Amino acid sequence: MIWITRERPKIDRIACPWLIKRFIDPEAEIIFAPENLVIDLAQSTGGTPFDIPGVAYTHYEDRCTFDYFVEKHQITDPAILAMCPIIRGADTDDHLLAAQSAGLWAISAGLAYNIADDQQLLAQGMVIYDALYSWARHLQSVKHTQSPTEQLLLAVLHAYTDSANRKKPPVWVRELKAMIQDQIDMNLALSLTELSESLAVNPAYVSRTFARYFDDLSFGEYIRKLRIDKAIQLLESTNYSLTEIAYLTGFSDQSHFTRIFKKQIGKTPSEHRKSLKK
Repeated sequence: MIWITRERPKIDRIACPWLIKRFIDPEAEIIFAPENLVIDLAQSTGGTPFDIPGVAYTHYEDRCTFDYFVEKHQITDPAILAMCPIIRGADTDDHLLAAQSAGLWAISAGLAYNIADDQQLLAQGMVIYDALYSWARHLQSVKHTQSPTEQLLLAVLHAYTDSANRKKPPVWVRELKAMIQDQIDMNLALSLTELSESLAVNPAYVSRTFARYFDDLSFGEYIRKLRIDKAIQLLESTNYSLTEIAYLTGFSDQSHFTRIFKKQIGKTPSEHRKSLKK
């Protein structure tokens, strides 16, 4: 089936063809034409016009054409329903509808600026909406944060430099702490290797001398201790599931978390939580 809309697409006129091809008509042919020719071209080809005034598939009140496609074809996929306010917000400049709307608009506008050919633009847009769909279906609860090791490194440094009973730390430790704080304040990702290079201190040296300042524990042992301490705090103060706590404390999965926790504490996380309730 042929679907026809205005040329130079950005939001709706990329999102709708994506929806058509992925959920309505996999063999669809999408044609972009000057707005004044869309209706005539639809009549001559038997195609269906969309996202122009006066046709069925278009904006209604505060809703965009993508919303109409979803309702008209009774699409109930939760991921698609989650995408609706994002696309509507981007297409109508109401970026308060969804946190992702402004980003989608910026990417779409930049894509249209870079690509002059509408079919090529559609091809690239298909990739973007495939990615947005995957996020909506699988990744909405995933946060882009620093890696657990980097967070734990920060905790290690604070534990080391804030202790009154320890020896005066080397100059590089104080400088590293300041650099980390600067980067956190600017919301930048941390990299131990890059920070070490900036300090002119070899990461291998930090690793080799670590036990000297941390109760004869290796870096790995101390990290595990911090992970378990953090897990105990979350078990005692939140209702997070064991899987969520395993993720937040840097374990590969719940099984790994349970095994290490029992080895360190003598009981499983579930048993520990139950004992708190008693």
